Amino acid sequence: MSLESPFWERLPLEEMSETQWESLCDGCGRCCLQKLEDEESGEVLYTDIACQLYDLKQGGCKNYQQRLGTVDSCIKLTVALIPQFHWLPQTCAYRLLCEGLPLPSWHPLISGSRNSVHAAHYSIVGRAVPEFSVKEDDWEERVITWVK
Repeated sequence: MSLESPFWERLPLEEMSETQWESLCDGCGRCCLQKLEDEESGEVLYTDIACQLYDLKQGGCKNYQQRLGTVDSCIKLTVALIPQFHWLPQTCAYRLLCEGLPLPSWHPLISGSRNSVHAAHYSIVGRAVPEFSVKEDDWEERVITWVK
């Protein structure tokens, strides 16, 4: 008797249900960090400045259902945006699966725990500052290297 492989190993992103798609998010918050793009190279640089809605103590969005209407720069990840996933962190499940790579062992779908991303130190909990604590003119000084 063979066990069926998990949905993320058998289904392309385009065929996932909304529930499956949403479950790919590990809650790390790295995509919720303010980013700068190098105009010459196109390289995306991450800062340690978290979106105003990111819960810096427990992780996750404080108002996920209303985030798109609250934060102008918030982007809803969809299948249509797959060609643009290069800006997502290298550890992001959407990007990993798009590139044909496996989910890491600390991903909640693998570990069975929503806290595994925090325990493995892949989340921004305890590592980021609130958006409104830094003037936009000072964002370049907040570029970090721990997110790639």
